Amino acid sequence: MSKQNMVLIKEAEITNNCPECFNQELKLSFYQKHTYTLFYHKTTNEVSHEIKCKKCFSMIYPINWTPDIERVFEYYNKLIEPNKSLTKFTTLFYVLILVVFALITGGIYMYLEGVI
Repeated sequence: MSKQNMVLIKEAEITNNCPECFNQELKLSFYQKHTYTLFYHKTTNEVSHEIKCKKCFSMIYPINWTPDIERVFEYYNKLIEPNKSLTKFTTLFYVLILVVFALITGGIYMYLEGVI
């Protein structure tokens, strides 16, 4: 029912050597997790990252990082500013709250008038 999406917040081209093919074209990407449901859209504080080689298209995992890649990663990690963690309610949520409030108010009115 809920859909989770990783939204790109920062992308950088770095010129470190790829540990797989030794090419100097790597792409560092930072993503923030967003959750979408029928009733709300939630932005979380969860930030993930990935480094890909642009030539061999392999993922560079932290176990394979060189000290140079680690330094560049730490630099860009300090630069990113993720969006604030917040929850936005959809119009369906507000319509349901309004309908429930109207039903409760109508029930109380009918009870006080002696119809029920």
